[in-house]
Amino acid sequence: MSTEKKGFQMPNTWLIVAGLIAIMAVLSWIIPPGSFDYQKVDVNGTMRNIAIAGSYHPVDPATAQPTGFLGAFAALYQGCVKASGVIFVILCCAATFGVMVKTGAFHAGIGKVLDVVGDKALLIIPVLMILFGIGGSAFGMLSEFYGFYPLVIGLAVALGYDAMTGFAILALGEYVGFMASTLNPYTVAIAQAIAQVPLYSGLGFRIFCFAVFMGICILYLLRYALKVKKNPEASVMYGVSCAHAAGGASMQGQEFTWRHGLVLLDLLVTLAVLLVGLMWHNWGYKELCGLFIIMAAFASLVSGWSGNKFCDEMLAGAKSVLWGAILTGLANGLVVIMENAKIMDTIINFLSEMLKRAPSALSAQFMLIVQTLINFLIPSGSGQAAATMPIMAPLADMLGITRQVACLAFQFGDGLSNILWPTAGIVIICGLGDIPYDRWLKWFGKLFLILLLAQMALLQAAIVIGL
Repeated sequence: MSTEKKGFQMPNTWLIVAGLIAIMAVLSWIIPPGSFDYQKVDVNGTMRNIAIAGSYHPVDPATAQPTGFLGAFAALYQGCVKASGVIFVILCCAATFGVMVKTGAFHAGIGKVLDVVGDKALLIIPVLMILFGIGGSAFGMLSEFYGFYPLVIGLAVALGYDAMTGFAILALGEYVGFMASTLNPYTVAIAQAIAQVPLYSGLGFRIFCFAVFMGICILYLLRYALKVKKNPEASVMYGVSCAHAAGGASMQGQEFTWRHGLVLLDLLVTLAVLLVGLMWHNWGYKELCGLFIIMAAFASLVSGWSGNKFCDEMLAGAKSVLWGAILTGLANGLVVIMENAKIMDTIINFLSEMLKRAPSALSAQFMLIVQTLINFLIPSGSGQAAATMPIMAPLADMLGITRQVACLAFQFGDGLSNILWPTAGIVIICGLGDIPYDRWLKWFGKLFLILLLAQMALLQAAIVIGL
């Protein structure tokens, strides 16, 4: 028998989330229920439920529903129901883009790009990251970029890198840009309005922050991409299949037909219509899914597929992301437990009270940590702003830091953890990119810590310059 010891193996993400649900179920019996009072306030033209600072109060325990043994398992179902809209988006996007990839148009189109790019391929990484970053930073664009994941991943593989490189180009670009918001209407505008800070003030410093964060991400990714190109076995995705990477090595020189051209035109028109709808007509997930289904159906007709083949490929695409889709529901089970037991506001109040006891020199950094933790519970930029800024703004006055810095701590804490917590957007884009969530955590963990330290340093700089 072999005496070789097995190294530590990271538990499956489902097991981690299930363990967190079990812990939260126990805490639902220990943490006292409570609530803030809320009021409807017009914030930049939208009526929002805003927590009233100092209004936290205990509620009658008889009205709360702590989670028992069966309830902990039932919360998995309730979480999936609560996240059903997001789950369907993941399945729908994966199914429709699975069809688009199988037409061969992406590979043929990327082959043409390779012919043009030649030996300047490395420049694609910083150029695309900055473009996606500007979209996230200035306009709050996230879902608008969903359709690009198969394209960018396929392009990265064709250039000799790996699927994680292509995924990170887009994930870091849009989400770090969203975190380093300059004019983002969903975070900066709402937070500053609630905190009664002049709208879009501090823009120059936020632009500087954007440059710092994007520079860190570009250098980190370039270093990884070059290492993978030199030694493919160094890839965090080595031995793991990715649907969008299939055939990447043989894209160059592929024949580009008129059918491929129509499929790519179909994609571009769909993305353009989606962009207009999301930005100017208040479209949501239902319009996004409907548009993508139309796009995939048209692509299959152009490619000469039968109806049965179209359905088979849609099903195959959906199967590839079922793991990530259900994980979204499991993670939402945590939120269900807290809502049933009425302990979410208690936790937020507890964290804010802890801030009052923090050393004044580190108060901004502790506020960042608190906002990062709260984003696990409220993974929505505008939702988190409405729930926390009415509390954090007057708390900043007590701690001796400006409300502008409090707004900055909020957007940093909300934005970066969107690609960390399983309750946030990362599970959606992992599904779209066919990237296992645990592989992303393995790749992103070190970079997260680097960016967190950079956030802390920039917050301290903001205090020093009197922002």
